[in-house]
Amino acid sequence: MKVSVTYALPERQSWLEVEVPEQATVRDAIEASGITRVFPTLDLSTQKVGVFGKLVALEARLEPGQRVEIYRPITADPKLLRGDDDDDSD
Repeated sequence: MKVSVTYALPERQSWLEVEVPEQATVRDAIEASGITRVFPTLDLSTQKVGVFGKLVALEARLEPGQRVEIYRPITADPKLLRGDDDDDSD
């Protein structure tokens, strides 16, 4: 079955289609895609993965046509970027 694997950095993105056997897992698709050779700093032991925007485990089974996404670690606090503060006493 055909699935895709995607990962993006601000300066570089990759979307790879890959053929995997029926009953393949997210991990199987990532390994078959070779994306860890394209992005050697990927660390699947710490980075989250998903399918169509929903977090899943590396051992989740895939269905034909699904898009596996490897998410970058958050490098900034979204609350600070929005100007939110922790003081809710207003």
